[in-house]
Amino acid sequence: MPKIHLGTYLISGQATSNAVQWALEAGYRGFDSAQMYGNEEEVGSTILKYLSSKDNTSGLKREDIHYTTKLLDNSSYGAVRKSIKQSVKHCGLGYIDLFLLHSPYGGKSARLGSWKAVEDAIADGEVKIGGVSNFGVKHLQELMASKPRVLPAVNQIEVHPFNTRTEITSYCQEHDIVVEAYAPLVRGLRMEHPVIASLSEKYSCTPAQLLVRWSLQHGYVPLPKSVTKSRIMENGAVAAFEIVAADMKQMDGLDEYLLTDWDPVDAD
Repeated sequence: MPKIHLGTYLISGQATSNAVQWALEAGYRGFDSAQMYGNEEEVGSTILKYLSSKDNTSGLKREDIHYTTKLLDNSSYGAVRKSIKQSVKHCGLGYIDLFLLHSPYGGKSARLGSWKAVEDAIADGEVKIGGVSNFGVKHLQELMASKPRVLPAVNQIEVHPFNTRTEITSYCQEHDIVVEAYAPLVRGLRMEHPVIASLSEKYSCTPAQLLVRWSLQHGYVPLPKSVTKSRIMENGAVAAFEIVAADMKQMDGLDEYLLTDWDPVDAD
C-alpha cells in the first residue's frame, strides 16, 4: 500500500481528473474515492488514461496503482454485493484494491451483512483488500467477535494533531489494522496555529507538509486533498525531513477533538 494517497472528497468533474493526473505525475500511487463522492468514474478513467499515455514514463501498470472506494450505505448482503459490482464497473479498473464500509451507520445487522458481502467480493476477485471507515473501537470489536473470514485491514478515520483519536488508533495498531488518516491537513483550519507555524519554519516546510509528516511518523497513511497542482506536489514531497520526538510530542498535545466533518465513531 502506498504511504500517501490522494483524497478526492468534494472534488468532481474535470477538477477530479486534473487532480488525479497531477498526482500521478508527482509520484502518487494511491487514490481514495467513494460511492458518496460521485467521482469513481473520473478517478478510474484518469488513471487508465495516464497508464496508456506518453506521460507514463515510469512504465506503470494497473497493479502499481492502489485504488480505494467506499460503500454508500450499510444494507442487506444482496444490496451491498450489487453495489460493489457497480463500483468495479464505474471505476473501470477491473478490480478495487481496497473497499471500505464508509461508516458504522445502519446498526449491527447491516454492518455484519455488509462485511460478508465484502468478504465474498474478495473471494470473487472484485476486491483485493477489505476495510472500514469511521469505525469506533466498539464497532471493530463487534466485527472481530463475529469471527469473520477476512479481518478488516484498514480503518480510515479523521485523525490529525487536533484530533488524535488515541483510543481508536491504539486499538487499530494493536490489532494490525492500518490507520488511514483523512482530513490530515485539518481542512486548512489550523494552518496558522502558532505551533504549526513555528515548526513549519523550523523544518523549512509548509504547514501541510508538516501535518502529512506527522501522520507518516505515527505510522498512519495520510490522504491529503488538493485541487491545486503545486500543493499536490508539495503534499507528497515530505521525505526530506523528519520531525524530532520532542516536536512530535508537542504536536500530539494540540488535541482538541476538532471535527472537520461527521463523527460516526459512536454510532449505535
